[in-house]
Amino acid sequence: MVGSGRAAELPSLAAGLGSRALIGTGSHPARYAELLAALTIPCAMFRVDGEPTVEMAREAAAAARDHRADLVVAVGGGSVIDLAKAVAMLLTNGGDPLDYLEVVGRGRGITLQAAPGVAVPTTAGTGAEVTANAVLASPGDGLKASLRSPLMIPSIALIDPAAHPWLPTTGHRVGRT
Repeated sequence: MVGSGRAAELPSLAAGLGSRALIGTGSHPARYAELLAALTIPCAMFRVDGEPTVEMAREAAAAARDHRADLVVAVGGGSVIDLAKAVAMLLTNGGDPLDYLEVVGRGRGITLQAAPGVAVPTTAGTGAEVTANAVLASPGDGLKASLRSPLMIPSIALIDPAAHPWLPTTGHRVGRT
């Protein structure tokens, strides 16, 4: 869903997709406090400071399970969205990120649809909200690798130029004139 103001639809869409949500944000969640405060279902939060790692995926998946989340929402850049996709996949497929991670993991196939997810990208260019992979760093191996499956693509992406704190929302056109 694309357009100015689309992010404001998050509360109603989230309530239609799940009963309890794990919300992922970047390192400055206060930027989105008003949007997140409007959510009407119980929420737990996780913050992604920097590049997502295998350990962060483990911790966020554990937080989602502890909260009994059946929905994962990402409000942030590509790192936040990648980690949210990994968590949504782990909620339904079980196991550890290394079970599914390519190169440094076991590369097991993802067979079940990820838990519902909503991505609200706040940066431009990564495309994480529509890609079939999630990149995680494995610091112990000194590598980044992917979890990869079309079953991980978020259920909904809200592409909203007003959700980009650095982007003016008036006087600019997108695309060709």
